Amino acid sequence: MNPSMEPQAFGAGRAGSTFDPIEFIKRPQVILRIVSWVFAIIVFACIAQEGYMTGECRYNGSGACGYGIAIGIIAFLFAMLFMGLDIFFPNISNITQRKIIVLTELVVSGILTFLWFVGFCYMADQWRQEPKKDTPGWNGRNNVQAAIAFAFFSIFSWGGLIFFTFRRYRAGVSNLFSSSYEDHSAGTGQTYGGYPPAGGTGSFSQPPFTATQQAQSNYQPPAY
Repeated sequence: MNPSMEPQAFGAGRAGSTFDPIEFIKRPQVILRIVSWVFAIIVFACIAQEGYMTGECRYNGSGACGYGIAIGIIAFLFAMLFMGLDIFFPNISNITQRKIIVLTELVVSGILTFLWFVGFCYMADQWRQEPKKDTPGWNGRNNVQAAIAFAFFSIFSWGGLIFFTFRRYRAGVSNLFSSSYEDHSAGTGQTYGGYPPAGGTGSFSQPPFTATQQAQSNYQPPAY
């Protein structure tokens, strides 16, 4: 079955569905997650490499260097975590667990979007106040400015993840009220067919205890 035609629950088909790496890579949220992961690496690398000179942060000697490095590491780890969960997601049969994972991603994406916004404003303002931008012998100006730029880009990449995750959550909640998806996490009990309609010739399954009741109704007490 085409994955796009398969019944969905929070962005994935039934548990045990075939994993298609090509379709997986084409998903907008996966692309944005990879982009966010790359941006986090760039911010971290630029600050770690050229953000300090003689032990002093080039953002006006403030804590902006530490903030940029910290948010870069955090964003990198969460991007990797949610990427792994996306790969494992189709193997989760419990609808409640799927819902919790999507809600967690939605909240984390919102927090990281806010933190990137704060980081961008913080680094840009401290760089504006930096009195030693053109210190002789220091060639890290471009890297410091690149960290600010990619912190700005990260606001939009994580903001995009909020949009797609929320759409995934809304679609998942809507599908819970439809019969197109069946949760296979619970066991299946034995069912019995109903009686055929009046005048019909179809077969039916005999409900339990019918044979016993019929035997009792045919019982004749002995005559004395």
